[in-house]
Amino acid sequence: MLTYIIRRVLYAIPILLGVNLIIFGLYFGLNSPDDMAETILGEKRVTQEQIDDWKRQHNYHLPKMYNTEERGLGFFTQTIFWQKSMRLFIFDFGKSDTAEGKSIGDEIRSRIPNSLAMTIPIFLASLFVNLFFSMIVAFYRGTYLDNSMRFICVFMMSISGMFYIIGAQTVAAQMLKLVPISGFDAGLYKIKFLILPILVGLLRSFGGAVRYYRTVFLEEINKDYVRTARAKGLGENKVLFKHALKNAMIPILTNVVVGIPFLIMGSLMLERFFSIPGLGGYMIDAIGKQDFAVVRSMAFLGSVLYVVALIFVDISYTLVDPRVRLK
Repeated sequence: MLTYIIRRVLYAIPILLGVNLIIFGLYFGLNSPDDMAETILGEKRVTQEQIDDWKRQHNYHLPKMYNTEERGLGFFTQTIFWQKSMRLFIFDFGKSDTAEGKSIGDEIRSRIPNSLAMTIPIFLASLFVNLFFSMIVAFYRGTYLDNSMRFICVFMMSISGMFYIIGAQTVAAQMLKLVPISGFDAGLYKIKFLILPILVGLLRSFGGAVRYYRTVFLEEINKDYVRTARAKGLGENKVLFKHALKNAMIPILTNVVVGIPFLIMGSLMLERFFSIPGLGGYMIDAIGKQDFAVVRSMAFLGSVLYVVALIFVDISYTLVDPRVRLK
């Protein structure tokens, strides 16, 4: 297994390099360093001298991909891409391009707990609720309950996530005044601000997840080993929870483990609309300010987490199914 993990890590290097190239190309295909300087300096009349000073301070005066004025390694290293993007491979995120120039690494470390405070409850609650309801509708397949639940799931999937956010804020916060409409606080006081976004996150995931897990369980319920277990006199509870659930773990793990990076990266919409100072809101703010340093760092971090999650998916297969061998 160690050999397999090392090989997958080595495979990840060109993938991450490709991600950096794509982000770099897309960003600088739409913006020039001069445009970034004008936006970040935020003055109505910015002189060219001020723009040039800002570019020199942040190493945006260098050529983008290759430097014809340099020889040897300097041909590649004395460029914006090398100075800004290649340092990410040693997790040197540098500083923000804004006037404050805050350390991106410090910002990420301080914001991760805020994102996890919202995403972990959503992750655990949605996993339990979605699996429970999907097993129920799979057991009563073809009945009025199954048909009604499928209609509800399709209906919920058809609704925009914005509707859940605005509807929850209007009803629960403005009309009933049960919870604050947005904001955040330290310590245990943050719980009252997290109730509404957690509920919204649970509702957003319900429709699609229940339909997916229902399909997984229906495929397992119709297999021969389930019919054999029933023929031996096992109750439906044991058939569902002991046999069907265990053998359905591979597609479930695939769906669950791949979602782990989003626990750390946070939810862009939820953090933005509920004013939660997490990584999702940090990314949105950076895009609005044209802060390329933060954008590239967050994109790289998300790519690393996704690659790590895929490796964990493969490892988890061996734990739930002895037939799977990693080579």
